[in-house]
Amino acid sequence: MSWTAFLDAVMERGSYRSPHEAERAARTVLALLGAHVVGEERSELAAKLPDTFALILLNPLQAAEPLSPERFVRATAAWIDGATEQTALWDVGAVLSVTADAAGDDLTRRLLLQLPPGYDLLFGHPGPT
Repeated sequence: MSWTAFLDAVMERGSYRSPHEAERAARTVLALLGAHVVGEERSELAAKLPDTFALILLNPLQAAEPLSPERFVRATAAWIDGATEQTALWDVGAVLSVTADAAGDDLTRRLLLQLPPGYDLLFGHPGPT
């Protein structure tokens, strides 16, 4: 996926006013995500993202432990100036849903297996009930 296509999709899903807002959200969310996915899946996902975002995913922020979806959202809020948990949830949903589209269903499913329960909703791919 090209840089422009990825950012345009994040801008649209997040209803951002500028590409800068969309890029800030994407950088933060992908840096946090990169700390929680490993191995072949992280490499495969990076290959499907624009180069800058792939590097962010492959050189993530360090995580001491897997974050629950709620803590992932709180961590996102902590990294974005002026964000609240509600706006961070919006940011996470916009970025991860576009990321899931870029990844495709099979890779998204494998990524979700690495993450604590509940991330499927953040990716916009609710699992079977």
